[in-house]
Amino acid sequence: MRYLRNLARRPVRTLLTVLGITIGIWALVVFGSMANKINALVAGGSTYYADKITVADESGQLGGFASAPMSLSTADRIRAVDGVNVVDSAVMMLMDDQASAVTMGTPPMIAGSIPGADQGLETFKLNYAEGRARTPADEGSNVAVLGSDLARKFNKHVGDSIDLKGVPFRVIGVLEPTLTAPDQAVSIPLAAAQQLLLTTLPPMVSSKLTASDIATSMVVYPVAGQDIEALATRIKAEVPGISTMTGKDFDKQIGGATSILNSILVGIALISLLVGGLSVVNTMAMSIAERTREIGIKRAIGGSRTRIVRELVVEAALIGFIGGAIGLILGAIVVTVVNEAGRSSGTILFELTSGTAITAVAFSTILGALAGFVPALHAARLDPVTALRYE
Repeated sequence: MRYLRNLARRPVRTLLTVLGITIGIWALVVFGSMANKINALVAGGSTYYADKITVADESGQLGGFASAPMSLSTADRIRAVDGVNVVDSAVMMLMDDQASAVTMGTPPMIAGSIPGADQGLETFKLNYAEGRARTPADEGSNVAVLGSDLARKFNKHVGDSIDLKGVPFRVIGVLEPTLTAPDQAVSIPLAAAQQLLLTTLPPMVSSKLTASDIATSMVVYPVAGQDIEALATRIKAEVPGISTMTGKDFDKQIGGATSILNSILVGIALISLLVGGLSVVNTMAMSIAERTREIGIKRAIGGSRTRIVRELVVEAALIGFIGGAIGLILGAIVVTVVNEAGRSSGTILFELTSGTAITAVAFSTILGALAGFVPALHAARLDPVTALRYE
């Protein structure tokens, strides 16, 4: 309580100093939470690509996230490559003709595949909040499994119907949140996805294709012990017209860009926090100047330099703690409000973790203590007689 009373002597100055720390911590919490979300998406992608090779047409994409179609005969040529165990063909396309909304991660996607085609080699496991997974028996029917974000966006549950490209599909399952791409995907049978994809292609392209013979991506599972990078190189050499992506490729392409973005986000927050730290230095210097006689009296009656330093550093740390706590609360409010506002559209921009919260408050407290240490050390070195004469 004594420390709070000392801070309350100049309430306006203390309030402004606390506000400086608050703004810095608020920025750190908000931008840190955005970095957490980005890292979660990247971690999910790294996990997905870690033990497999994803193959697509080398001509690129039809737009955004939808790759150009390939013939299923490409899968047969890939299977013939030494070191390939299983090839799982799939069709991926945007739910909407164009990605209309800003989203953290992939836009809403339609994914068509045959359950079990991976022969149990897929290690990225999905859990179900409602209903069940698709089975091979579902081929030929219009059924769908929704990612958690899409189920929430369209308010769909098991038994409901959802229109995809104008075609109704019955919802048979809803996934639990994964914090990565499956949250924004609807999974349907491969044959149904092939038909939908064909309807979205330009007439000059679709007229030359057969729905049952197209795929937009193929996942290659290597033989146990096979070097994935070497296998990817071998596939590209032996099967013309394709591109490959491995876990290392993903980390190199996405991870590098993410690291730069994270550095920018955290850097902005730290600059704001540094300004708040300088305000603590200024406040403590002015406070010590005003309390010079008081410090002289304490020194004259036997107060040690260590005690003087400790008291002033604790006051500065308390300013940092209060500012950090308020900044954390305000940051949490912003994160929650923005996430809830975007939840209906599946746009979740932030992920506030306990680690981020604890780090923010601890950092502001330590910053306050460090900012107050130099003024406190100067005060402890004052000559008692000179301090008592100070007006």
